[in-house]
Amino acid sequence: MSLDKLRKQIDKLDAKLIELLNERVSVALEIGKTKKEQGGEIYVPSREKAVFERISQLNEGGPLPDKSARAIYREIMSAALALESNLKIAYLGPPATFTHQAARSKFGASVEYHPAGSIADVFAAVENGNADYGVVPIENSTEGAVTHTFDQFTGTTLKICAEIYLPISLCLMASVPREKVSRICSKQEALGQCRRWLNANMSGIEFEAVNSTTLAAEMASTSDCAAVASKFAAELYNLDILAENIQDVRGNTTRFLVIGRTCSEPTGEDKTSIYFGIKDKVGALHDTLDTLKNNGINMTKIESRPSGDKVWEYVFFVDFEGHADSPNVKKALEEMEEHCAILNVLGSYPKASGV
Repeated sequence: MSLDKLRKQIDKLDAKLIELLNERVSVALEIGKTKKEQGGEIYVPSREKAVFERISQLNEGGPLPDKSARAIYREIMSAALALESNLKIAYLGPPATFTHQAARSKFGASVEYHPAGSIADVFAAVENGNADYGVVPIENSTEGAVTHTFDQFTGTTLKICAEIYLPISLCLMASVPREKVSRICSKQEALGQCRRWLNANMSGIEFEAVNSTTLAAEMASTSDCAAVASKFAAELYNLDILAENIQDVRGNTTRFLVIGRTCSEPTGEDKTSIYFGIKDKVGALHDTLDTLKNNGINMTKIESRPSGDKVWEYVFFVDFEGHADSPNVKKALEEMEEHCAILNVLGSYPKASGV
């Protein structure tokens, strides 16, 4: 078939796609209207998970990679969410941070994003109704827990409704050719994570620590310095990527949480997060955790933080597999209460895909 005929075939398919996309969005708007009338949430993580799983099944055997199909549908659903309710997402800013990137990977490009100056400000934005959802970092595979996020959960009624895992890839970027770079700027931690690569490939060039990778990218856009930051920052500030994946430790991943006002519905592949404080008696922590084992529940994480009420008194944050509405989880939580001075379910939510 000639190139001209193939292009005409593409044009016909595009016309059908646009027609079907508009039809899909129209149905989504009707669903959104019904959810509003019933007092439901516009963003439903359990439904999102089901859609992605169905798309993967429908795409089996086709030439389109599954990752690409999911990315396309991420943006289709993002457009629908924006039209349904003008969804607002607060995140730990400034723009182009990894938290911003994680939020975009979850909610797409069409919704509104509002940077917040601190993790506490993200929680406050959602609590005050200035944002519908918030995105905050909770732990990094290299650096461990983000304690500021854990501490916010002890004083809020907000719930965890989704999780995001984002591979952290650092790039060297600039608005000038590599040989004209005068210095390299980034957040101190980012420079440290790329130290070996920078010493081997950019020796003799001065390093400058600044407040964020985003600020470094902004500086690089108007000077002859290079920045160590994400691809997203390079796109935002129109910078050329001089080298990719320059971090010394491969596989570095950060986990983020989506916070909202309600938990997600069960999907069959869920996680639950809780925090608790134990009673002052011998073996209380052992007895509390043993209830998970006795009910066939797999604990995936435990973290302790000072309670803030009494010296050397701690609260414990635990993640485990299962949903709070599942019979075995309900039973475990009831048994836990016998050993706890305080017990709070922070949320049940779908396990992130591929994790």
